[in-house]
Amino acid sequence: MSATDVAPGPVRLEHLPSFLLTRAARHVHRIVFDRFDEADSHGYHYRVLAALDEYGPTSQVELARRCVLDRSDIVAAVDALAERRFVERATDPRDRRRNIITLTRRGRARLIELDGLITAAQDEAFAALDAEELTQLSAMLTRIVGHHTGRPGPA
Repeated sequence: MSATDVAPGPVRLEHLPSFLLTRAARHVHRIVFDRFDEADSHGYHYRVLAALDEYGPTSQVELARRCVLDRSDIVAAVDALAERRFVERATDPRDRRRNIITLTRRGRARLIELDGLITAAQDEAFAALDAEELTQLSAMLTRIVGHHTGRPGPA
């Protein structure tokens, strides 16, 4: 079903922020998913590469926490990225039970490609908003997420 095939919902729902946010998220998710799919990648891959770039080498467990991914999902993402040599997995010399994941030079180059892809997806997804409106939307969503997670975002 395409976006144009969707019939209007009940009028009492059309102005509820929760309903509108869910509908908007569905469209944004489709746009982002399609862009990643065209690049033979996934959002999980982007999250992992971005976290490694920002925080440096880390354990798989910590990486899962930073990326808000389930342990099984982080294993699958790291496996896929390691197979393509975007990351390296090595046993932690201080604790042989842990793996340390490191971003490779090739992975950093892939992250830059995916940065461009996600920027283009954001531009497409939020084309109806001007720059000021997009900044306001991001600030409001950050406040909502911070309220529910107890972790307010940047001021």
